[in-house]
Amino acid sequence: MSYLTDTAKLCQRRLEDQFVRLQATASYQQWLAMPPLQRWLAVAGLFLLSQLLVFGSLYLIFGKVVVIGFLASVLAGLATGAGALPALFFKNISKNVFNSMLGAAAGVMLAATAFSLLVPGMNYGNLIWPGRGIYVVSIGMLIGALFLHFADRQLPHVHFDSVPDTQLDSFNKVWLFIIAITIHNFPEGMSVGVSFGSGELNNGVVLAVAIALQNIPEGLAVALPLVGLGYKPWRAVAIATLTGLVEPVGGLLGITMVTVFTSILPIAMGFAAGAMLFVISEEIIPETHANGRSRYATFALMIGFIVMMILDNALG
Repeated sequence: MSYLTDTAKLCQRRLEDQFVRLQATASYQQWLAMPPLQRWLAVAGLFLLSQLLVFGSLYLIFGKVVVIGFLASVLAGLATGAGALPALFFKNISKNVFNSMLGAAAGVMLAATAFSLLVPGMNYGNLIWPGRGIYVVSIGMLIGALFLHFADRQLPHVHFDSVPDTQLDSFNKVWLFIIAITIHNFPEGMSVGVSFGSGELNNGVVLAVAIALQNIPEGLAVALPLVGLGYKPWRAVAIATLTGLVEPVGGLLGITMVTVFTSILPIAMGFAAGAMLFVISEEIIPETHANGRSRYATFALMIGFIVMMILDNALG
């Protein structure tokens, strides 16, 4: 555990050093000297310009579907920040409410994994290798689960079920937990990209909605402990939002990969499904029952599954 805490301290120290360097630059000082409205308009303008360049480049190179898929993964990632917003007004929430939110997130992800990844993956696999689609997808699932297994072993972090309460009780645990959320957001974003890369926009939209709903309690789980440690609420929300913005990276990788190499689509869909099932079983469900059985979480999981199943059927 000492290695993990030392790594967390090193990461935090490096972030603080970079921020100090940024504050010392002339550009940053000029930005601070601007009137508040002009300052934030400048930030908004730079952000919009960067997005125009990114989306324009993607459209010219890969086409419309890649742009839509990348945008969907961006919005799904930003849902982490939306989920963190209650931290602006509250320092903690009821354990039953938090467990219910996580349970619903697990149900949504389970339905999305089944109906938007596994079933389409098997269908595409049967088109490429008649009668063998289920085996190809199964291999992809095992690869996805093993990928997260080794990532869990190699990268320093703590798990959901090591959290004794809705707020973590130490600085080091908070940052290790944030690393864990960031690790797991990457394959979630990749699953959105892979789904859009299949060309089935409806499946991509359903999966993006599922990931966005799942990100809401994660954002809250990141922001509340930071507020409890004395971080300013807006800064806590900003950090939570940043943990979700790794999803567009995974989304872009997934969608471009299967767009360029269409033959790997069934394996990629299985990979994304396996990674998501790993997160559900390893992190989310154990946390909802960390303090004993939670009937709230159980029914919330079923409701989340049903809602996502109906949404998938309505859009399909």
